[in-house]
Amino acid sequence: MTRRSVRLLATVAAALSVAGPLSACGDAAGGAGGAKDTATQLRLGYFPNITHAPALVGVEKGLFAEKLGSVKLSTSTFNAGPSAIEALFSGAIDATYIGPNPAINGWAQSHGKALHIIAGSTSGGAALVVKPTITSVGDLKGKKIASPQLGNTQDVALRYWLKKNGLNTDAQGGGDVSILPTANADIISAFGNASLDGAFVPEPFLSRLVLEHGGKVLLDEKTEWKQTNGQFVTTHLIVRTEFLEKNPGLVRKLLEGHLAAIDYLNNGRAEAEKTANKHIAALAGKPLPDKVVSASFDNMTFTADPIAASLFGSAQHAQDVGLLKPVDLNGIYKLEILNELLKAAGKPQVSGGKQ
Repeated sequence: MTRRSVRLLATVAAALSVAGPLSACGDAAGGAGGAKDTATQLRLGYFPNITHAPALVGVEKGLFAEKLGSVKLSTSTFNAGPSAIEALFSGAIDATYIGPNPAINGWAQSHGKALHIIAGSTSGGAALVVKPTITSVGDLKGKKIASPQLGNTQDVALRYWLKKNGLNTDAQGGGDVSILPTANADIISAFGNASLDGAFVPEPFLSRLVLEHGGKVLLDEKTEWKQTNGQFVTTHLIVRTEFLEKNPGLVRKLLEGHLAAIDYLNNGRAEAEKTANKHIAALAGKPLPDKVVSASFDNMTFTADPIAASLFGSAQHAQDVGLLKPVDLNGIYKLEILNELLKAAGKPQVSGGKQ
């Protein structure tokens, strides 16, 4: 067991001891049993990735803050999903934008008690980018390929695809293909100095590897999701169960801000690209090249639909590569508040089912 695993198990135990027995969420405008929300702030996590554009523009444009009113919005950023789940379990954040596999892992580790998925966010925007000399999956044998973090969404997708094509990997970086968990920002420099042969990454790192370092896309993940017409969850929004139960009204306001951010992204792309990049600059100290942002947006769609079928598929993939034991995902979605808001806006409601 890794040091991170020990720490994560400890935070899971702490989270469960605080959460206590679970109860139904009460009135949507108040806490359980109709009581008022108890929190005076909402602590939101997200990543400085274009795949988290709803969070980027929601924070930058003040859309969340506007909906929350007098309730303070506090934000934290993470490099990859396992770190965000650890923060959620420890009580450092209340909600976070995150990929499917870390959410699945968190659900499994807490026996379905610590978190719920409350909305979709982003589909697409993830691919395996390699050196131009690599032209087929067979060429990857003996090569060094990066993923953002062991067990994160891209890591699972990479391992599953390699296994499907007859190439083995292990969690220690051995096997036919050496997978090296590497922070997204470090992947860029490592690929540029030739210490990596490729990387399975989300946007904007995907487009940066292609446009700035001459990489080529060997696998666009959307081609692996034929059963969902190329749509798959890259990012969704999850919330700590205890926070949802005590503060359903604030969760509603968070979702109002989330839907406003998705509308903003879909109703004026040019302006949305500028806003997302402005927030990236605030987080990273400098903006991305405009061509990188534009290429990133080309590869993604923004939707409140969680594309649940792809989540169940991702869970099976993680099991197949030995990173997840069989888990019952029944109840992982809590979409009632989201669907109330969608219905009120005259928009189609969404499902948390396998089909």
